[in-house]
Amino acid sequence: MARRRTAKKTNSRGSRVVVIFWLVFIIVIIAIFMANAATIQRNFNIFKTRLTAPSGAEEEITSAEEDPIVTVIIEQPPPRTPPAQPAEPERPQPTTPDRPAAQPTQPSTPPQRPSTPTQPPPQTPAPVQVRERAVYYTNVGSDGQVLHSRVTRRIPVSESPMQDAINVLLAGPSADEIGRGIINLIPQNTRLITAAVRGNTAYLNFSEDFLFNTFGVEGYVAQLRQIVWTVTEFQNVRDVQFLIEGRRLDYLGEGIWIGSPISRQSF
Repeated sequence: MARRRTAKKTNSRGSRVVVIFWLVFIIVIIAIFMANAATIQRNFNIFKTRLTAPSGAEEEITSAEEDPIVTVIIEQPPPRTPPAQPAEPERPQPTTPDRPAAQPTQPSTPPQRPSTPTQPPPQTPAPVQVRERAVYYTNVGSDGQVLHSRVTRRIPVSESPMQDAINVLLAGPSADEIGRGIINLIPQNTRLITAAVRGNTAYLNFSEDFLFNTFGVEGYVAQLRQIVWTVTEFQNVRDVQFLIEGRRLDYLGEGIWIGSPISRQSF
């Protein structure tokens, strides 16, 4: 029995040694393989290339593998610098006695006074040319008689003097003239639309307000007389044709004829 136990122990120890031996052997093989993995991979690629490359290319591949490219760097010697020459000794320069520098003479000029900007003289407005014109209003005497009253106005000269005179007439008398009993019997809000002269007749076109006079027949006669006498002050006008809103009417108010030109002799 003792011998059998001893034999079993010996066999078990031997098997362990064998197992350890193979384990160490395998580990060494793996280490060698890992250490030479790059070389093995390169040889394997060469072998694979030889198998797949055509005949004739084998020599080129072998020579390419055997002749590695080597880069040779040739160092050039540094450039030679010429030897430094000794500096020449400085020669002493002759000294001259110091002379006072001559001061430049400046011409004596009187100080200039600051010039004050000259302002242009104020421009005077151009004189407005005016001319005296006669316009006619109405004056009621102490006996109730309606008369025409002549006043003068200073009217600026323009290209339409007749129209200017009538517009001044429509504006009415001044406060001083009203104090002297001078009134205007032309209806209020009357406007002169157009004025033209054909031959010796003035064609005056008034607004519709010209038709409504609150002073009756004497008021209509007075308003016509004011305009006719004012317009015939112009030398080239003899009579007046009245128009209302561009239309020629036969009568004004209660039977006052205006269908034909009216002169001073019509009153």
